[in-house]
Amino acid sequence: MDEDLHDDARRMLLNLGYRLLGTMTDAEDVVQETFLRWVRLGAVARAEIRNPQGWLVTTASRLCLDVLGSARHRRERYVGPWLPEPLPTDPRWQRADDPVELIAQDETIAMALLLVYETMRPAERVAFILHDVFQYRFREIAEILGRSEHACRQLASAGRRRLRDVALTSRTDTAARELVRAFASAWETGDPDGLIALLDPSAVAMTDGGGTVSAAIEPVTGANAIAAFLLAVFTRQPDLALTVTSVNGTVAIVAHAAGTVHATIAVALEAGRVRRLWVMRNPDKLRRWQVISA
Repeated sequence: MDEDLHDDARRMLLNLGYRLLGTMTDAEDVVQETFLRWVRLGAVARAEIRNPQGWLVTTASRLCLDVLGSARHRRERYVGPWLPEPLPTDPRWQRADDPVELIAQDETIAMALLLVYETMRPAERVAFILHDVFQYRFREIAEILGRSEHACRQLASAGRRRLRDVALTSRTDTAARELVRAFASAWETGDPDGLIALLDPSAVAMTDGGGTVSAAIEPVTGANAIAAFLLAVFTRQPDLALTVTSVNGTVAIVAHAAGTVHATIAVALEAGRVRRLWVMRNPDKLRRWQVISA
């Protein structure tokens, strides 16, 4: 496999692994193990494989299935909500050599969608993402999963139904950016009425602190409660600055101070108001955002 094909395959496998596993760390581990297995085949065996990328995708998908099985047990012990790792879309938060640069531009990894992927059973998730996102045929998916084509069609269909139940939108258009900018301004200036007016009355905020930093371990529900929760942040850290940017290809907020990103806040809108806030505080999932302090 020449260098260009290797780079293309690696990027594709990272795309796949991130959607299946929800963190780039896990995706990178799977990609590394996939290529190690490719090398261990030996030159003779590799030369006999007519479709190297197909072999890599099959191997990576099966490794992801193993990780998904163990992840459920790990997340049962997780402190507070588990959220997918947010990826920076805006160049100001990106490293030039980071392979996630192109991945993060794709709106099929919006936080709302990644969280729907999390509700899918492992095989359902693989079938849906391979078919609906990467355009793999069910015959190929059946070989990967070791199931019949009919069973794989049913798995992908079940995943599709879950997506249809999600009415939230994660957007990048001008109206969405203006709404989020007004929300950030109300938050930064300590305007509770402004925040409440921009929040859906039944809005929900979830915070992932990973058990290592201060974070709400239960979802915060309702406009009044969320406004109070957000305003208390500036009481504890008055030097915090907010920047409207994009996370996973959609409009979001980054909270930073003294050259360090302390949180990313992915936003989903409904009927012109903020309906969901996904606050990432876990330092392990914010490593890619610390480029400003480098």
